[in-house]
Amino acid sequence: MSFFKRLKESIASKTEAVTNIFKEGLVKTSKAIVERVEELITRRKKIDEEFFEELEEILISADVGVNTVVGLIDSLRAEVKARKIEEASELQPILSEKLVEILKGKDDPELRMAESGLTVILFVGVNGVGKTTTIGKLAHKFKSEGKSVLMAAGDTFRAGAIEQLEVWGQRVGVDVIKQSAGSDPAAVMYDAVQAAKQRGVDVLLCDTAGRLQNKSNLMDELNKIFRVIQREVPSAPHEVLLVLDATTGQNALSQAKLFGEKSGVTGLVLTKLDGTAKGGIIIAIRNELNLPVKLVGLGEKMNDLQVFDSEQFVHALFAGLIQGKDEPASEDEQQQ
Repeated sequence: MSFFKRLKESIASKTEAVTNIFKEGLVKTSKAIVERVEELITRRKKIDEEFFEELEEILISADVGVNTVVGLIDSLRAEVKARKIEEASELQPILSEKLVEILKGKDDPELRMAESGLTVILFVGVNGVGKTTTIGKLAHKFKSEGKSVLMAAGDTFRAGAIEQLEVWGQRVGVDVIKQSAGSDPAAVMYDAVQAAKQRGVDVLLCDTAGRLQNKSNLMDELNKIFRVIQREVPSAPHEVLLVLDATTGQNALSQAKLFGEKSGVTGLVLTKLDGTAKGGIIIAIRNELNLPVKLVGLGEKMNDLQVFDSEQFVHALFAGLIQGKDEPASEDEQQQ
């Protein structure tokens, strides 16, 4: 069975609504990568060094990352030699398969939850990446699954951050634990954990500062928050999610390296993938950092925050190609 056929069958077992969210959210990236790859294959037909050079350029321009692209091209060269492939069209499923391997890794994309009692999830990242929006959408997701949720407004330094989280709280029907602007974020976290324990809440979602307006070090502040949370819930935080804005491309990779090294990050959230043609950055980040992508933001709707699925991601990128490679579209697919 061909790779595209296997991928399509795997996706068929998943929720159609989720598959459509991935497809719609990755339209720009799909055009940037797949349409240009297909054009290259149609035009060149045979695999030679110039073909690989053009493919390399396409992937780098989609922010897949130089280091990742070099490794990927070397791997494709080895496959071409081992399988004695000459036709460029035969490389498409191999490229797709390699991307799934990179994106899947060995980590579970599902969020880690407490076996019993309170689950605490901490969000870190610079200002403007979509932390607060991600927290609000995740609160909605947990509530729709029947869980009780509380949010902590730990970004006490950014103007309007507390109010923004409160707006999300009202929108999704979740209480926000807060103090006044400029308060000690660790004190907010203490209050939030106490409130969550007293109310028997399932999940506590904690916002943190993207930068501080005083001279204290951001990482020191995060470490203080860690200590306060762990003193009250020894197994927490269960996840430390670094939120990154996909539209910033290589800058997002730089942020991931900085935070990943110093702040105990356990997973990544890529936001605004629907707004960029450079969604290839998710491949670079996954390949260069030993961190799983846990969630992706694929649009502005409440349900557009999705658990990351490497097969859904690659299927969405190559949707048109996959359809063309196997059987004709169904009537439902034709109407979409």
